[in-house]
Amino acid sequence: MSEFEKKKLESDFRNFTNRNFERPGDCRNLDQIRYYVRELCSKIEEYENRFNYVPGWAYSLLAQYNTVHNNLLYKDFKKAYA
Repeated sequence: MSEFEKKKLESDFRNFTNRNFERPGDCRNLDQIRYYVRELCSKIEEYENRFNYVPGWAYSLLAQYNTVHNNLLYKDFKKAYA
């Protein structure tokens, strides 16, 4: 795969996430986070299968959503058992 093709895929992926996702820090709801994680995972899988390439920042974005998800779970846990 050429550098041009990689840049095009990265640009398309970035446009998709900018258009359809909120920033991880702006999410305040577990269901919302779970939806974004599920959608992002399916998009990553699609790129892996179709192009055998996924931009590295896509995994970073997924890690950010997972961090926010874990923080929200921890807050809920503290409220339930405090």
